[in-house]
Amino acid sequence: MKPQFEQRLATLRKRLLESGQDALLIFSPDNLRYLFNYSGEAAYGIVTQTGLYLITDYRFLEQAQHECVNEQIATEVICRDRDRQTLAQAIAAVLSDERALHIMYEAEHISVAMWQSIAAGLPELLFTPALAMLEAQRKIKDEWEVEQIRQAAAIADQALAILLPQLKLGVSEREMALELDYQMQRLGSEGVSFTTILGFGARSALPHCIPSARPLQQGDLIVIDFGAVVNGYRSDMTRSFVAGKADARQQAMFDTVHAAQSAALASLHAGLPASEADAAAGAILNASEFASYAGKGLGHGLGIKLHEQPFMGPHCHEVLQANYVVTVEPGIYIPGYGGLRLEDDVRITPQAYECLTHAAKIFEVEI
Repeated sequence: MKPQFEQRLATLRKRLLESGQDALLIFSPDNLRYLFNYSGEAAYGIVTQTGLYLITDYRFLEQAQHECVNEQIATEVICRDRDRQTLAQAIAAVLSDERALHIMYEAEHISVAMWQSIAAGLPELLFTPALAMLEAQRKIKDEWEVEQIRQAAAIADQALAILLPQLKLGVSEREMALELDYQMQRLGSEGVSFTTILGFGARSALPHCIPSARPLQQGDLIVIDFGAVVNGYRSDMTRSFVAGKADARQQAMFDTVHAAQSAALASLHAGLPASEADAAAGAILNASEFASYAGKGLGHGLGIKLHEQPFMGPHCHEVLQANYVVTVEPGIYIPGYGGLRLEDDVRITPQAYECLTHAAKIFEVEI
């Protein structure tokens, strides 16, 4: 099974044609990976109805030629001499050969100063911002993409299983986060999906806790949020624990979050407005004693980028479609006391969902 680059390009070209545009300028590294298979830096893409171009420089030329030129995507890799040719001049040379006049560009992925420099060098062209055009296309994953996320999730599952026996009194958040990152990469992950979130005790109430030297103590709540990367595609999973035996309040927190996540998962299927999935979890959280401490929003899309469309919350009325991959991650965060979150990656199917993360949702861990 290979990435479906031809289909991706055909879909994009159809949208450009329907929009009356001759070309799209791509500045997003994530979109370059999606369309060109390019994983490096310092590159800019141009898509026309007949051509596919990647502009880079000598530092990344060999990598670009290796990654972007194959039987599926016949990319012309252009090596720009940065001392003698501006980016605007390099773009102009391509667009002139293509006789392109109406040009869309990724306004969200370029600085104002850089765009002003490009636009000033191309005064004869008519530019239109392409607002999340490729981001919208990326929401529906093909089978190859789903398989990469599935493999990334499997690596994360395995790494957590290796880590849990190492949770002992006195170990620090930072030590455990480093160990988890190491295990994921030892198992085949390309780095980490994002900076691992790991908090003990009261620090577990920080939704994006940066691991510190804080040592693990008896009775601490533990939140671990992490992910692996396979072929540029990311997983994102959270598990929450208690060090030793849970007290009544901690158990009630866990039971509430678990029930909220289960309700949201049970509601999922293609055709469901995302706000209704959020409401299913919210009904459990808001009826609990922890209502005022519930996190806002249910989850987000997942793929090449950690946070992709759709962003599922009470105001997201987008209808979920088959082969969206999203996270479902309700949580409770009590300042000064502790927090708890459960998160899984799921693929939306016509009737329900497929869970891609499989680590057990145990709560009490022996230390």
